[in-house]
Amino acid sequence: MDVFQISVAAKLASPSQMWFYDLRAPVVKMQAAALALAVLSVFFSLDCLCAHRSKPNHTPHQNDETGPKQRNQPHIIFILTDDQGFNDIGYHNPTIKTPTLDKLAAEGVTLENYYVQPICTPSRSQLITGRYQIHTGLQHSIIRPSQPSCLPSHMDTLPERLREAGYTTHMVGKWHLGFYRRACLPTRKGFDSFFGSLTGSVDYYSYGSCDGPGLCGYDLHDDEGVAWGQEGKYSTMLFTQRARKILESHDPAGRPLFLLLSLQAVHTPLQPPKPYIYPYRDMANVARRKFAAMVSTVDEAVRNVTYALRKYGYYKNSVIIYSTDNGAQPFTGGSNWPLRGRKGTYWEGGVRGVAFVHSPLLRRRRRVSKALLHITDWFPTLVSLAGGNISQSQGLDGFDVWPAISEGKESPRQEILHNIDPLHKSPSQTTTWDEGSEEASVHTSKGPAFKKPKKKKVLKQQPKQKSAFKLKTTKKPWTFSHHAAKPKPKSKPLPKLKHKPLPKSNPIPKPKTRAYSQHQSPSRYRPGTSRPKPQPQVQSRLRSKSRRTTSQKQHLLQLVSPRPKSKTQLRLHLKSKSRRMLPQYQNTSLPQTSHPTPFQPLWDTSVQAAIRVGDWKLLTGDPGHGDWVPPQVLPTLPGRWWNLERSISSSHKSPTHKNIWLFNITGDPYERQDLADKRPDVVERLLSRLAYYNQTAVPVYFPPDDPRANPSQHGGAWVPWVDEGEDEEGKYEGVYKKGKNSKKKRKKKRCRLCKLKAFFLKLNTRMMSNRI
Repeated sequence: MDVFQISVAAKLASPSQMWFYDLRAPVVKMQAAALALAVLSVFFSLDCLCAHRSKPNHTPHQNDETGPKQRNQPHIIFILTDDQGFNDIGYHNPTIKTPTLDKLAAEGVTLENYYVQPICTPSRSQLITGRYQIHTGLQHSIIRPSQPSCLPSHMDTLPERLREAGYTTHMVGKWHLGFYRRACLPTRKGFDSFFGSLTGSVDYYSYGSCDGPGLCGYDLHDDEGVAWGQEGKYSTMLFTQRARKILESHDPAGRPLFLLLSLQAVHTPLQPPKPYIYPYRDMANVARRKFAAMVSTVDEAVRNVTYALRKYGYYKNSVIIYSTDNGAQPFTGGSNWPLRGRKGTYWEGGVRGVAFVHSPLLRRRRRVSKALLHITDWFPTLVSLAGGNISQSQGLDGFDVWPAISEGKESPRQEILHNIDPLHKSPSQTTTWDEGSEEASVHTSKGPAFKKPKKKKVLKQQPKQKSAFKLKTTKKPWTFSHHAAKPKPKSKPLPKLKHKPLPKSNPIPKPKTRAYSQHQSPSRYRPGTSRPKPQPQVQSRLRSKSRRTTSQKQHLLQLVSPRPKSKTQLRLHLKSKSRRMLPQYQNTSLPQTSHPTPFQPLWDTSVQAAIRVGDWKLLTGDPGHGDWVPPQVLPTLPGRWWNLERSISSSHKSPTHKNIWLFNITGDPYERQDLADKRPDVVERLLSRLAYYNQTAVPVYFPPDDPRANPSQHGGAWVPWVDEGEDEEGKYEGVYKKGKNSKKKRKKKRCRLCKLKAFFLKLNTRMMSNRI
């Protein structure tokens, strides 16, 4: 303040007095400079102090910002198509015009290692529940309209978990998860509203659905009532209009939205509007032309939905997921080229799906993801993304893969169990893979091992039935079965395997469970090495064991064939004197011994099953027709070109039925090099994983048709027909099998290829007569 007074006085002083201040000028300047530095230091110290004091206030402010982001959950739009193949989208096949889908995929993340199930019901059940179908009882086939079956009543669903997290849930389109009672309807499984069809295949204009000759009814529902009066409106456009109404009526700033748009397209019947056919007029094949037109209707529907998201304020905080439910059916115009197989098979063409994720919330966009994903992963992924609690859902088979999708991190998934269907077995024989041996013993349709059951229509899986999957280890034998004879501790849910990146030399992780033993020789199962021949003493000991007359040993020898002389290849040995009508693992038991033996059945390879572990994929039983079907470029189907990719004609089958296939999908994505004979070590490890998963499986629930489901008894519509108080599930403890009628039909030998050609000839004639 003294300096300030001096400067003011200097300004007010007269010129005669200025000499006094000039003498003190150097001192004044020094004091002024020191004071300025002191003021600056105080100022900076106060600023730092304020900043330090503001940190506690600033941290809650950051929490307040992240808090609303967590509470401001993204709007989730899941678009599910039906029967769209790998080659039925523009970014895989330029002849298919899907500009909207191509743009959304290019600006988002394209999922090129994504898997679904080969048919409708299993894929949809695994999407809704997050569990493999072996854990829901839906291992076998689809749920037909007349079957009293649906999702398990005790199992939670994806919309239920999202609704608990604060979401409004809506579903539009195809359900196909059962409706025999009202508790099975979508509105009872977590959806606030439902508009669509309940069965698997509906006419696009009349909404009629048939479950056999003379068993047809109307199938379009609004919530839990029948939506009459919608005939003549194309289903894809009708479903899109309802989705847009939901987006328009909902407040995006309020509660978050989950919308499942499950389109019926591009499932049969092939009924595209005529204006959409014109761009594909140059396609010679009529079925392919109509199919491509229906794909274009899907593209337009997605464009309208995304436009509504932008218009009504959802887009900036939304996640759009596009996925098919299974592979395409080439007979009806679809294409999975260049993948092998088709819809209904466990080849890549049946289970590798088209999918992408588009969202402004993605951290790394405009890329292609090779992360291994499965349709069961959407349950935990979306619940976690919505801020829900996954721990409340016990027994999930899916993984939270959002970091892999959004940030490009490694996928936590290393295994996919495609399915285990004990009701679908190879018709000609029963094969057992023996642990510790390089061969599989095969039993043909004749022999004293099993007596033919008389007049059985229902194959009951009672709780006290014993299985034959008994695997020996160096510690304790383990029994794999659906039901055990003696009470056993409750099976724990299948643990999620957190595998490390698999080395190229040995891409199969060693199972942590005691699924198979490695016996005494550590080099016996070493990958890439040939197995040593047994010593003469071992062979003599085995021969002496084979001469024992105990019933258990005789039973064991009936299950297993003698070891072949060559140990470098896997060989299937036919026994013409054995015949069995039921699965081997459901009707036999092996003696339990404390020491490992080389003759132990590891897996009944006649059972239809498929599993993916790392780079390897194993198929057993009958995986379905394994053709590589080229794109349909010719007007007729089938013809000579149909068999260009088939090594063996269907009319000349090999006498030795093959039951095991092994492929390295990473190096051979088209499944052209079967490595089962070259890599028995990998086969054995994957079979042990199948046996392990089979231990956790629940009994198959596939009840017979209920005549009360006939729409003629319900006003001409497919509606629930069982009262809530009626215990329909307890009525069918087993699995339905047709008896006399099916056996009589099997006795008649018919030319399947000739019948197929005649059918498509008539079909093509009718299509050409329409002049489309």
